[in-house]
Amino acid sequence: MQNKNELLRSLPKVDEALQALRETIEHYNIPRRLAKKGVRAAIDSVRADILAERYEHVPTGEEQWHELLQRRLIQIHQPHYQRVINGAGIVVHTNLGRSLLPDDALSQLSMGATSYSNLEFDLTTGKRGSRYTLVEDIICDLTGAEAALVVNNNAAAVLIALDTIARGKEVIVSRGQLVEIGGSFRVPDVMAKSGATLVEVGATNRTHLYDYERAITENTALMLQVHTSNFRMIGFTSQVSAEQLVGLGAEKNILVMEDLGSGCFIDLSQFGLPAEPTVQDAVKSGVDVVTFSGDKLLGGPQAGLIVGKKDTIDKIKKNPLNRALRIDKFTLASLESVLRHYYDINEALTAIPTLRMISEEAGVIKRRVQRFLRRTKHIEDKLCTFKMVKTQSMVGGGALPEYCLDGWGVEISPQQIDISTMERGFRSLRPPIIGRIERERYILDFRTISDKDVKDLVDVLTGYFHGDAVGS
Repeated sequence: MQNKNELLRSLPKVDEALQALRETIEHYNIPRRLAKKGVRAAIDSVRADILAERYEHVPTGEEQWHELLQRRLIQIHQPHYQRVINGAGIVVHTNLGRSLLPDDALSQLSMGATSYSNLEFDLTTGKRGSRYTLVEDIICDLTGAEAALVVNNNAAAVLIALDTIARGKEVIVSRGQLVEIGGSFRVPDVMAKSGATLVEVGATNRTHLYDYERAITENTALMLQVHTSNFRMIGFTSQVSAEQLVGLGAEKNILVMEDLGSGCFIDLSQFGLPAEPTVQDAVKSGVDVVTFSGDKLLGGPQAGLIVGKKDTIDKIKKNPLNRALRIDKFTLASLESVLRHYYDINEALTAIPTLRMISEEAGVIKRRVQRFLRRTKHIEDKLCTFKMVKTQSMVGGGALPEYCLDGWGVEISPQQIDISTMERGFRSLRPPIIGRIERERYILDFRTISDKDVKDLVDVLTGYFHGDAVGS
């Protein structure tokens, strides 16, 4: 190995490297400015390795340098936002884009992107209209609510509701419901931002109706229930029902709000899961406001839906925050497509990918794994082995954290590299493959790998194990 100074002197000049990579730059139509940035970054990275005496990845000749710089240029030209194959087995994966949209929603998205639309134009009167009317009647039909509003996510829904109802006033919440969910979203923090004053009642594990009643003062504006999402307490616990709070609210003239988080329109117990509270149940209980996400169990785009009593929802609509939190035309277009499927539950279970994956029988998944294994026989050799295994998938999206769905997947065992190296290599593929490591085994869970994913999965795995990636 050359010494440090020799290696530093051998680093290529940026302009010379760009000239040598001319064919690659022209083939991929890489802008020169971007190509120059990529080449400089790659050379700087190698220089840092040399200075730190990390020599294992330092190119030692012209051919190795060309391969490194070419790979970096192709990589830097790829979009940052890209498709991945989700083999993690989490249906509503909050880090991998949450819910997938139905096919018909894509045509609506395309229409909204390439054509003018009636976003805020009333086709009947020929005058300015409201974007919210495009979905409000559908939401009310499906939930039984008197009125509805959609904002850009459920945190925004909670914020604008509290700001409207309880700014400068007190909101009573059970201590056991003051949770933090993904992205450091904490109920007390959102409440403070809304200008409301939090009043905690009960103990961490048990709250009673009399706890709420004792906490009510002349400055109390709201009693809030929060679905604890991805947190669950077991054992000696109790919480007050929405119906009980509604009764107390009617007696004391205080509004009641329920934040369902990952709201659902169907009973999940039919799939062997515990019943989650549905939006319809919450509305039927008589609460004044219900908030929930559009991109989790509902299976739609990112959005926060607010439903409830008309007089309260109308006040929320008039809040100036509504302008800042409003949804765009793409959310509206795709949300309407998803909502319309719920007029026929059987259709929704088939058309909405989130519901289809949750409800898919293990036998169907097993057959998909078997098709994959038949198509990967040419890959298996001294490099790796594939084995069908039973899996337990998760719903995700903050729903039912301790319950799993039985299914099937593939265990991939590399023969020449360790599992962590393989997992890292899979994430660098196009498209990247995201699996999970459990008990020192690498698993691809096929509940979240669709039929259309299988061909691409076979192709990228073939390239990985039979290409240059293994051992790199």
